Amino acid sequence: MNRLNGKVAIVTGASSGIGRATAKLFAAEGAKVIVGARRAPELQSLVAEIKDAGGEAAALAGDVRSEAYHKALVALAVERYGKLDIAFNNAGIIGEAGPSTEVSEAGFAEALTINLTASFLAAKHQIGEMVKHGGGSVIFTSTFVGYSFAFPGVAAYAASKSGLIGLTQALAAEFGPQNVRVNAVLPGAVDTDMYREMNDTPDKQGFITNLHALKRVAGPDEVARSVVYLASDDASFVSGTASLVDGGASITRT
Repeated sequence: MNRLNGKVAIVTGASSGIGRATAKLFAAEGAKVIVGARRAPELQSLVAEIKDAGGEAAALAGDVRSEAYHKALVALAVERYGKLDIAFNNAGIIGEAGPSTEVSEAGFAEALTINLTASFLAAKHQIGEMVKHGGGSVIFTSTFVGYSFAFPGVAAYAASKSGLIGLTQALAAEFGPQNVRVNAVLPGAVDTDMYREMNDTPDKQGFITNLHALKRVAGPDEVARSVVYLASDDASFVSGTASLVDGGASITRT
C-alpha cells in the first residue's frame, strides 16, 4: 500500500471498467487523482467513492478527442495539486465492427481518433508537464487484439490499439532522458461493459473464456493492479513495454 504517496495522477475513461477501478486503486495507494470521461454523473460518484474511502480526487468531464480537454485536465492537476506525475490514458471504443470490406471511412477514422490520436494529444500535454517536475509515468491501454491475437470484424479497433504500442515506444525513447517512462498495458478479455457488448451471448463468452490459459476473463481490478505497478517506482526501470495482462491468451492453443 501507499506506493503512490505524494503522486498526482490523471485517469481518462474513468467512468467505468478498468479506468474506474484504476482511479480507485491509485487513490488507495496514496495518489491524488484527476478523473476524466464524458459522463459527469459517473465521475462525480467516483470522486465521492474515493473521498469516502479517505482519498483525494477531482473530476472534469469532456471529450478526449479535444486537445483543449487534455490541456484542461493537466491544468486542473497543477491547479489543485501542484504537479503531474502519472497519466493513465485509458479512454477507448470498439469502433465500427463487422466485415472490413463494409466498414465506413468515418467509422475507421473515429476509432483512430479516440483510441490513438486522443492518446497522443493527452501524452503531449502530460509529458510536457511531467518534464517540469523531474519525470513521470505515462500508461496507455492497448489490447492483445492485433498484437498477439486477431479476431475478424474488428479491424478499426485492432489497428488503432496496435498504434498505441508504436506510440509507446516512440515516446519512451524520446523522453527517457528526461525520466519519463512510457508503457502500454495489453489486457486480455476483461469483464467490462465493452466486453459484454462484444460478447452478448453465453456461447460467445464461453469461446472467449476458453482462449485464456486461466480459463476465465479478468476483473477490472486485476488490470488496475498492473497499471499501478507501471505507475509506481516498483517499475522504475520499465519503459517502452507492451505489457501483456492477458491470462495467458497469447500462449494458449487449447
